[in-house]
Amino acid sequence: MAISKRYPQGVAPQTNSKSLYQTDFVRWVETTVEQLRSQNYAAVDWENLIEEIEDMSRRERKSLKSNLIVILLHLLKWQYQPEAQSGSWRGSIREHRRRVNDDLKDSPSLIPYLQEVFAECYAYAREQAADEIGLPLETFPVECPYPAEQALNSEFLPK
Repeated sequence: MAISKRYPQGVAPQTNSKSLYQTDFVRWVETTVEQLRSQNYAAVDWENLIEEIEDMSRRERKSLKSNLIVILLHLLKWQYQPEAQSGSWRGSIREHRRRVNDDLKDSPSLIPYLQEVFAECYAYAREQAADEIGLPLETFPVECPYPAEQALNSEFLPK
């Protein structure tokens, strides 16, 4: 959908843009894209645009952490509850590895972030594994027994 209404340079209905941002996000995005394409920078709702761009980075990081926690959780369950190993666990490990590896391929700048949050993600996975399996937290090593490269390796499953 093309936006036909254009505002003169320097005449920006900022209150309307912010209102649009709050009431119809998709239309706000379309309007903002059209304003940028037509180089009508004075009409751009910069405050919300900057916030959205920052949020994109935060979402990518949160997604990476979430997927990593699922991988580590299922690796722990695979190792510490072998009698319950299932295709769904294997499939979950594979899917979340694919997501993380895709994210790292698409955004290599996330690689140092992964290293930075790996221990934190393991701590969350360890607690959740204890809850889900019903074993004491002390059953699981305090330090992650799988290096990041191993945890993300499509061929690896712990014994």
